[in-house]
Amino acid sequence: MTTTTLAALVPLLPFLGAAAGLLLGRTAPGFVRPLAVLPPLASLVLAALVAARQGGGRAIDAYTLLTPTGSVPVDLALHIDGFAALVAILVAFVATCVQIYSTGYLRDDPRYPSYAALVSLFTSAMLLVVYSGDLIVLLVGWEVMGICSYFLVGHYWGTPEARAASLKAFLVTKLGDVPFLIGLFALGTDAGSFRITRVLGSVANGGLGHPTLIALLLLAGVAGKSAQFPLHTWLPDAMAGPTPVSALIHAATMVAAGVYFVARLLPVFEASAAAMTVLAVMAAVTMLGSGLAALAQDDIKRVLAYSTIGQLGYMTGALAVGDRGAAVFHLLSHGAFKALLFLAAGAVIHAAGTNSLAAMSRMSHLRDRVPDAFWTMTVALLALAAIPPFSGFFSKESVLAAAERLATGHPGPAPGAAGWIVLVAALATALLTAAYATRLWLLAFRGRGAEAPDHGRQPLTMTVVLWVLAVPSLAFGALAYRTLPGWFDGRSLAPTLLTSVLGTGLAVVGGLLVYGAWQRAAARAPRVPLGAVAAHPEGDAGLVEAEAIATHEPAYGDIAQAPDPADPGRLLLGPLFGPAAAGFHLDAVYSAMFVRPVLGAASLVRFLDREVVDTYVRGAAALPRLLGAAVRRAQTGNVQTYVSALLAGTVVLTVAVLLVASGA
Repeated sequence: MTTTTLAALVPLLPFLGAAAGLLLGRTAPGFVRPLAVLPPLASLVLAALVAARQGGGRAIDAYTLLTPTGSVPVDLALHIDGFAALVAILVAFVATCVQIYSTGYLRDDPRYPSYAALVSLFTSAMLLVVYSGDLIVLLVGWEVMGICSYFLVGHYWGTPEARAASLKAFLVTKLGDVPFLIGLFALGTDAGSFRITRVLGSVANGGLGHPTLIALLLLAGVAGKSAQFPLHTWLPDAMAGPTPVSALIHAATMVAAGVYFVARLLPVFEASAAAMTVLAVMAAVTMLGSGLAALAQDDIKRVLAYSTIGQLGYMTGALAVGDRGAAVFHLLSHGAFKALLFLAAGAVIHAAGTNSLAAMSRMSHLRDRVPDAFWTMTVALLALAAIPPFSGFFSKESVLAAAERLATGHPGPAPGAAGWIVLVAALATALLTAAYATRLWLLAFRGRGAEAPDHGRQPLTMTVVLWVLAVPSLAFGALAYRTLPGWFDGRSLAPTLLTSVLGTGLAVVGGLLVYGAWQRAAARAPRVPLGAVAAHPEGDAGLVEAEAIATHEPAYGDIAQAPDPADPGRLLLGPLFGPAAAGFHLDAVYSAMFVRPVLGAASLVRFLDREVVDTYVRGAAALPRLLGAAVRRAQTGNVQTYVSALLAGTVVLTVAVLLVASGA
């Protein structure tokens, strides 16, 4: 079988699994779980074969005309280089883990068949984005992911939080997709083709007439899809969906698509120094803002959501300094440990059984009750905090080293100021990342909240997946930084001494600050139970989560949180804690700038329609109605009246004729 055929099957198999799952979900429920797990597993095997054949060498290109357009044709094309080959393995690997985990997590969920089918479709769409060699075909996968996220985030559609979160995710990402679509058409028109290879060739020959405009339009879509400032606000609220969906979105699909798109078309952005500077500023603001917000969240999944936003900021920062190898290296590393963090959080949520969905302030003594989640989440948090020798250290250091090179005068595709912006923000974020990772670990596993009933051991499928993901979280970075340059652009990904010392030192400082603040706050605050914890029977963790979403207080997405005097984040942030917990009130700003004006305009249109248009319509009908009423009064049915009227009319006409004749 040719490599092209194998590559075509990689996104096709999950799509066929999704279609079969939807068709057989009700008639043959016994096939649902095999149809959920086997297609992504087969795609993983095929993606590994494609990567082995590609070998980091010359890109595999194949295309056939999909449709003639009369101007710029659309091709069904594959373009598989080292980046695409490895990212496809990540997507298929994480999707397989999520599907296996979900068989236990949602084993009693009545909507599991549709859920599993949508996860497979989600996976297929992302694989299409990864392998596609044509921008229009890539756009198809891009948009299919958007609609899948809408349905999956709103899986618990019976709760208002899930409905609002799914709608918000859809609308905010579509806000970025509109300029993104315009930018794609402008790029294809300037280059004369939507084929990625021809677009890049046109860029190399200086064929783009409006590089800055095109790059900025495309960045709007990237900011929405990859949750970068200012279009990042949908991602924390998207935690209202099932936890395995959060793992898939954060680790391998949806948010990774924007970063991967920029990496694939980086020469387009490098053609504009202004666009690279904008990308650097966007990455810096995203990293710092998300780090502060994560340090103030009480919900464990919202902490991880803001963490994802910040780690994506690292990736876009690497792209802003022109090093797509470092960006994709961190994308691969982050995919493993972030999937592990969310899936371990699912086990913690089930064990905590809190009325508040995953409020860390209400957790207590979980270390001994979920040992697998404790140890694997500890590994993932160390990788997130970039502590050597865990994988996050090597990938994050490659980003810092790339920024340092540009900042210290090495020639690059972006201004030196972009390097300084990314470097300073990334170092500050290293401290914040270690701080909120330490805070999460302390509050979740050594917390002082109320006791929760023991729900028993987690299903084996969940536990096995956690340990499988722990392996790359621990060992991937040390192995990858030596081998990945051959798959990428050949640029070294090895840590440098200066950034390693600075990054690791700041991470240690951040962790120690939080631990000291936690010890101090715990000594001053007496243990006060935060209320009775609802008892959930041992069983489906997904149903526990759904009940928690439906009953927790405060409402999901609200800024109010249960005050915990032993929260080290509150002590460290001081007066900044409230704004950080509210995401710096960006939702309120957007509500004032966009939502309220739109609602006001809608009210005005409704008023004009009711009071002006409807009045005109009613007035236009009033005159015929009055004339009809007058005529109706004349129709009495009395023959004598009709004869009298006829004679009177005859007399009037006769007199009128005589008068006219006499006048003539």
